Amino acid sequence: MNNEVILKTVGLTKQYGTIKAVDHISFAVQSGQIVGLLGPNGAGKSTTINMILGILQPTDGTVEIFGKNMVAHRSLISRGINFAAVYAHMPPNLTVRQNLRVFGLLYGVKKLNYRIAELLDEFDLEKFASSKAGILSSGELSRLSLAKAVINRPRLLLLDEPTASLDPSISLQIREKIKEYVDKTQTAVLWTSHNMREIEAVCDHVLFLSHGHILLSGDPRSLPSDHGKRDLEELFIAVAREPLSLKET
Repeated sequence: MNNEVILKTVGLTKQYGTIKAVDHISFAVQSGQIVGLLGPNGAGKSTTINMILGILQPTDGTVEIFGKNMVAHRSLISRGINFAAVYAHMPPNLTVRQNLRVFGLLYGVKKLNYRIAELLDEFDLEKFASSKAGILSSGELSRLSLAKAVINRPRLLLLDEPTASLDPSISLQIREKIKEYVDKTQTAVLWTSHNMREIEAVCDHVLFLSHGHILLSGDPRSLPSDHGKRDLEELFIAVAREPLSLKET
């Protein structure tokens, strides 16, 4: 992993009326680094992801990707980022190959036929290439979603609970695919999840959000003991139930 900063947020804020869903958060993700964005429901994780993607405009603060401001350079930046989530459904009436072709065209992928063939092989989707997405199993759909998410060879990959509702075996396969891809390409990844064992297995660094603030950050393998907790799951529960007692000084 090199030290190139791919994603940087400074004072990132999103306010709805008097409620601050995200409150002046600052962090960075480097090339080849997988950073976990954690917190209970309503902590501000998805809002943060949507501001990074440019779907939501910040009330205050900035998002820089590849050293450029997201608001000013969204069209240029968007070609180098991508997104996957278990709830972001692929068009069900299109085949696996057709789905990849549509998204490849949207991202302006060169040598698209070759790239689709690569992805069908890499994500074990060749035998489903002519199957409609609507009849795929949850695991097959997750592999298709990941294939879509890397079709443009993104330098920044945003994963919003990519293994939610999947059984442990399929979740492991998906994690392994993502780890292999990051090791090979040095893509920067921001990953949200409620599965703390998953986060411990894949993430180099974690950020705990509480009420829109970054409450804690650090190595997922040492952070729990730093705060008197046995593991990341126990720390997650403490963040959800008693955030003020854990606030860094």
